[in-house]
Amino acid sequence: MIQLHPLPYDFKVLEPYISQTTIQYHYGKHQANYVKTTDDLINQTEMANMDLENLILTASCDTVLTKLFNNAAQVWNHQFYWNSLTSDKKKRIISPALQQAIHRDFGSINNCLNQIVEAGMNQFGSGWVWLIAENGVLKIISTSNAQTPLTRHGIKSLLCIDVWEHAYYLDYQNNRKEYLTKISQNLLNWEFANQNWKS
Repeated sequence: MIQLHPLPYDFKVLEPYISQTTIQYHYGKHQANYVKTTDDLINQTEMANMDLENLILTASCDTVLTKLFNNAAQVWNHQFYWNSLTSDKKKRIISPALQQAIHRDFGSINNCLNQIVEAGMNQFGSGWVWLIAENGVLKIISTSNAQTPLTRHGIKSLLCIDVWEHAYYLDYQNNRKEYLTKISQNLLNWEFANQNWKS
C-alpha cells in the first residue's frame, strides 16, 4: 500500500516564499490524488506489496504501466521536493565538502543557483529541476512531467524543485523565474542534499 507521507514541517513554515494555501492544495490535493491513484492501480495485484521505488522502476520498463508510472513517480518526486525545502537556517548551510564539489563543478554557489533557475525556465511545460550527482560530478538537469532521475542508472538525486504550475501559480502567477529564484535562494535544504550526496 502506498501512503501519503507526512510533510516534514507545518503548512505555514515556508511562508512567505510558499504560502500555506499553496501547500494545502499542492500536498493535500495534487500529491494526495497521486497517492490514491497509485494505490488504486496496484490494489489486489502482484505489485501491491512493492515499495514505491521498486514500483516506479518496474512500471518505467513497461508501456502498459504508463499510468501507474506517472502517478507513482509523482508521489516520489513530490516527497523528494518537500524534503528539498526548509526554513531552518541550520539546514540551509552547505557542508564544506559539498561546497568544494559545487565550486569544482559550477565555479561558485551563485553559478549553481543561477543554473537551477535557468534550467527551470528552459523546462517547457510541466516538470522538475534537479541537482544530481552523476559518477561523482554535480550537475543540474530537468525532467518533464513525471519523469525522474530515479530511473536513470548512475544518477543520485540531491535536491529538486517542482516547476509544475500548481507549485507556484497561487503565489507567483505566471512568474516562474521569481518562484525559482526565491526558492533556490531561501529554502533549499542543503543538509538533505549533503545526506544524499554522501550516501
